[in-house]
Amino acid sequence: MLEFQCPDNGLKNKTILVTGAGSGIGRVAALSYARYGATVILLGRTTEKLTAVYDEIVAAGYPEPAIVPLDMHGATEQNYQDLAQTIEQQFGQLDGLLHNASVLGALTPFEQISQEMFTEVMHTNVTAQFLMTKALLPVMKKASSSSVVFTSSGVGRQGRAFWGPYAISKFATEGMMETLADEVADSNLRSNCINPGATRTKMRATAFPAEDPMSLKTAEELMPLYLYLMSDASRHINGQSIDAQPKR
Repeated sequence: MLEFQCPDNGLKNKTILVTGAGSGIGRVAALSYARYGATVILLGRTTEKLTAVYDEIVAAGYPEPAIVPLDMHGATEQNYQDLAQTIEQQFGQLDGLLHNASVLGALTPFEQISQEMFTEVMHTNVTAQFLMTKALLPVMKKASSSSVVFTSSGVGRQGRAFWGPYAISKFATEGMMETLADEVADSNLRSNCINPGATRTKMRATAFPAEDPMSLKTAEELMPLYLYLMSDASRHINGQSIDAQPKR
C-alpha cells in the first residue's frame, strides 16, 4: 500500500472531502485525488488558499472541485449537518472523507498548559472531527464503498514530553477511528488512520525549527498511501493505523 500505483481514473465518480485542503498535506491530497478522477470538496478556513487549490485543479483539467470555507474551531453541529445536506443535494453521496486539518498548540511543560489552549486543540482535533463525521455518516453510507481517513501521529501512540494537548488529541483520534471501525465493520464504510510521520510541512517546521526541511519527505512522496485508502483497492482495510514512513 505504501507503493500503491493508482490506475488512471482510479477515483473516477468518487466525491471526496478534504479538510485543511488549502495547504500542506491536505492541498497535495486534494490535487492527487482530483488527478485520478475524484470530485474534491475543499474545506478550510482560508478562502484565498482554497481558491488557489481550486484554480490548480481546474487548470490541470481535473474534475471541477467545490469550496467550503469553514473554521472548524468555531463551527457548530448545525454547520456540519448543513454541510451533509448540501453534499447529498449536490452529489448524492460522499465516497471519502480525509480528516487532515489539525492544530499543534504550543509545546510546553504539562503544568504550564493553559485551559484555553487545551480546549482549542481538543476542539479542532477531536470534537470538530467527531461532529463532522457524525453528520456525514448517512451520506457516506449511500456510497457503495466509502472511506474515512483520520490523521494520527507518533505522539498519539506513545506520549511525548511537552506535546501535551496535541498528543492527547491524537490518542483520542486513534480511539475514535477504532470505535467507528468496529461499529461499521460489516458495512460498506471503513475507517482508518494515517500517521504521515516527519513531513516537510509548516506544522513540522513550527515543532522542529532547527530541523533541516530538506531531510524530510515531501507530502507528494506520501500520496500512494493516501490514494490507496481512498480507492476501492482498500475496501477490505478497516480499523488500521498505518505509518506512511514506517522506518522513521
